[in-house]
Amino acid sequence: MIFIVEDDLDIREMESYALTNSGFEVAACETGAELFERIEEETPQLILLDIMLPGEDGLEILGRLRSDPATSEVPIMMVTAKTSEIDKVRGLDQGADDYLTKPFGVMELVSRVKALLRRSAPREAARDMLVSGSIVIDCDKRTVTCDGVEIDLTFKEYELLYALMSAKGVVQSREKLISTVWGYDFAGETRTVDMHIKTLRQKLGEHARSIVTVRNVGYRMD
Repeated sequence: MIFIVEDDLDIREMESYALTNSGFEVAACETGAELFERIEEETPQLILLDIMLPGEDGLEILGRLRSDPATSEVPIMMVTAKTSEIDKVRGLDQGADDYLTKPFGVMELVSRVKALLRRSAPREAARDMLVSGSIVIDCDKRTVTCDGVEIDLTFKEYELLYALMSAKGVVQSREKLISTVWGYDFAGETRTVDMHIKTLRQKLGEHARSIVTVRNVGYRMD
């Protein structure tokens, strides 16, 4: 089930029609209040969330969704007419997984939804655990511990740490990390990686030294 939150009737109907014809179940909402009522009945696979909404705007709704354990890992694609970098950065910092900028085509919408669902699908990992020093990722539970203490990471912080630990000792460029964590079609700036590395390091505390910055290239996990 995909939830659409869009106050423009024409856009809401176009999104619903395109996704329904592509085999998805869709529930359309006009406001954040309606969205949260529906979430009490069913947790969606993905949420298409407009920024400019009456009352509570998309970024406020995004913050509430990410702070609720029931929806903290639901993939969220922001759909917005805003194109400035600061709007995208704010959304990504609050936990958005992708951006779709109006106007957009039906084929692009369906393609990006499918890509986001693929990236967000539970991993069928060959290894149950990834270990780097005192940092341990339990791939089945999607948890991260340092010295046995669980660290609370956002969806993207977890994916970024997983990408680094999966290729321990290998330098990965910012572009490579963008492709791996955000998807090949992510249109953001590579500085997004730097900002997520910064918050990841803060949460890892003294273990952050395991993430090494390779000047003018990217990062590696030692």
